[in-house]
Amino acid sequence: MRVDIGGCRLFFDVEGARLRPDGARMREVSTLILLHGGPGADHSIFKPAYSHLADIVQVIYFDHRGDGRSDGRDDSARWRLSQWGDDVKALCDALEIERPIVMGVSFGGYVAMSYALRHPDHPAKLILCSTAASPSKKDIQVKVFERLGGAEAGAAARAFLADPTRDAARDFRRLCGPLYHRSPHDRDIDARTIWNARLMAEFRRGERETMNFLPELKRIKCPTLVMVGDDDPMTPVPCSEEIVAALPSNLVRFERFPGAGHGIVADQPERFFKVLRAFIDA
Repeated sequence: MRVDIGGCRLFFDVEGARLRPDGARMREVSTLILLHGGPGADHSIFKPAYSHLADIVQVIYFDHRGDGRSDGRDDSARWRLSQWGDDVKALCDALEIERPIVMGVSFGGYVAMSYALRHPDHPAKLILCSTAASPSKKDIQVKVFERLGGAEAGAAARAFLADPTRDAARDFRRLCGPLYHRSPHDRDIDARTIWNARLMAEFRRGERETMNFLPELKRIKCPTLVMVGDDDPMTPVPCSEEIVAALPSNLVRFERFPGAGHGIVADQPERFFKVLRAFIDA
């Protein structure tokens, strides 16, 4: 399905009803909006794992502008965090979603923070998973890749983080991609993803290295859950720690996952969904 948010059609999919029979009435459940990573990937990375939450919330998947099945693949002038953040609000307006729970994973976390800061009264709750709020901590990233995969992986990470050329990206995927997870990675996920490599490269060369939400995070008004794997090489633990320190202390909950990498849902699924459910229900 697609929805026009004003000059751009975003692809979205829905799992679970918002209104559910409950005796003599229809009970409304919260809506969880999932913001995928990348950039340059699509919402399919969330499927089928996040179906586990459809019994307690309505789950909305969508592809960011320029990604997957959404429009804007050639409109690089709008590949900006401010635009992507506004797109979340526009999607909600078009679908008549009020007070959503918004979860951003990796790059999706950057978008979630942009959205929440530009529309602070809109989200009911915020979930920031395996993400960052400031420029890349390249030295730390390289050290984690080296710890997990040896010197060759560290060198590939250093080259890709410095300049994500086609060759650097190829070596990075081969040597560092498997290190994102501590458990065996399902390669079918990569195969079924619709990629936009140009978007990924342009963002990493540009706004990824200039963004800094930290000074503004004190303006967040909703309860916020921050999650990170202890073995996350791409957004290492210090990235989450500085987010937690910048958020209002009375609103933030911080969860670390030993033995998990950048893909917590794959490495620690039982605890991951237990934490998510508790936060959603709170």
